[in-house]
Amino acid sequence: MNIFKLLYKFNIIRFLKKDNHANYIFGTFDLLMLLLTYQISYRLFNPAGFTFFFLDKEFFLLFSLVLPSWILILHICNVARIPRTSRYSRLFFEFMQFTVLSVAVLFLIQLILKFDSVTANFIFVLSFMSMILLYCLRIIEFKIFKLYRANGYNYINLVIIADGSSELFIEKLLEQKDWGYRILMIMTDSKLLKAKFSGRIKVMPEKSLFSLKNLLEFDIVDEVIYYKRKMHQPNVKQLIKSCEEIGVVFRINSDISPVLISTGYASQIWTTSFLSFVNIPDDSFGIAWKNLMDVFLSFFFILVLSPFMLIIVVIIRISSPGPVVFKQARVGLRGRQFYLYKFRTMVVNAEALRKQLEAQNEMDGPAFKIKNDPRITPIGRILRKTGLDELPQLFNVLNGEMSLIGPRPPLKSETLQYKRWQLRRLSVKPGITCSWQIIPGRNDIEFENWMKLDLAYIDNWSPKLDFMLLIKTIRTVLFGTGA
Repeated sequence: MNIFKLLYKFNIIRFLKKDNHANYIFGTFDLLMLLLTYQISYRLFNPAGFTFFFLDKEFFLLFSLVLPSWILILHICNVARIPRTSRYSRLFFEFMQFTVLSVAVLFLIQLILKFDSVTANFIFVLSFMSMILLYCLRIIEFKIFKLYRANGYNYINLVIIADGSSELFIEKLLEQKDWGYRILMIMTDSKLLKAKFSGRIKVMPEKSLFSLKNLLEFDIVDEVIYYKRKMHQPNVKQLIKSCEEIGVVFRINSDISPVLISTGYASQIWTTSFLSFVNIPDDSFGIAWKNLMDVFLSFFFILVLSPFMLIIVVIIRISSPGPVVFKQARVGLRGRQFYLYKFRTMVVNAEALRKQLEAQNEMDGPAFKIKNDPRITPIGRILRKTGLDELPQLFNVLNGEMSLIGPRPPLKSETLQYKRWQLRRLSVKPGITCSWQIIPGRNDIEFENWMKLDLAYIDNWSPKLDFMLLIKTIRTVLFGTGA
């Protein structure tokens, strides 16, 4: 039996479907490799010392300080992710960058704290061993992930606007299934491309570009690639605008991109260089920090709050019949659906009763809210006022479906009623809390202003903003000002 079919049967592949899950697992291997490297280096330079470095005060403190730096540097140098099309030589160069920055950080810590036992030789050997062992580990992971993607998992949905010059590029994307690119559609007037690919991919004439706007709204499209010998500037400008409106990545082969649209960032797929545009945060350091904090803080909160959550479980169980946790399909990053978890705050048949209450909806737009909703249980009213009903979503964060801070995930029925500009709130991972959740009397805010708050968060995002929103959310929970 195919190994991946076996893993799918036992529900392991479903857990690994997203980049986040696989990256967490491979990230754990990275940490174990760094731990092993540090231990080996310690024994090489301290043969008469303690058996394990964590028994040595100075070396343990150095490891505690440098480990978070290593994790951030791995993200900054782009070696924390599993690449799709990178060559081994490029990977090695990126790990060399990691080594140089690691040496600098280690020497900086040594300069500040002046450890007696930590020598320059130890730092150089530790950094060199880390580079070699992590590089070898990444090559192994790279090969494993190529097999993983070749079996149809962890793919990126593409629409390609093309002419005859892109034939080899498209053929390569189709052949290299281990790169994980799925071409949804080719838009072209090339007879060559139509004849070659129409049997395998949906091919539409380029004059139907106007329909791409609708496709981006209603289908799960991650990227639009413009690969032609020549470009039509008005079309490209409009395409960039259409993609940026809803946060879809737009790439144009850099050979034909003029100065007037040179504001994108450089990227590469196979041997082709692109200028890429996306109207969402592109701060690699900040995003690395956000991902790290999502995992660390969600795990920390689950650990610390587990006794309190257990008390809530018991109270819900005693106070009303039905399941303790409410599971509901929501829309996440770029239209992907997932199940959101909350403590149940309503009666069991709440969804069926909603139809009878539609006329009493106090929110404008597609959202549904009633201040004195008769479906809410007494304990549910307290949980909602304090925001404690959202605590199970910490598991959604650990699962990679949500972030701690981000726009709230909507229902599919709501997104179908969104105006085009409102779809951009789906261009980032949804969160447990955001600007709207911390405003007193949030249910009195008009729907359009709510959407504008979410887009303002996306446009002004920074780790500092996330930190401030997290602190304000904790205050909202403690003082119950979120109703």
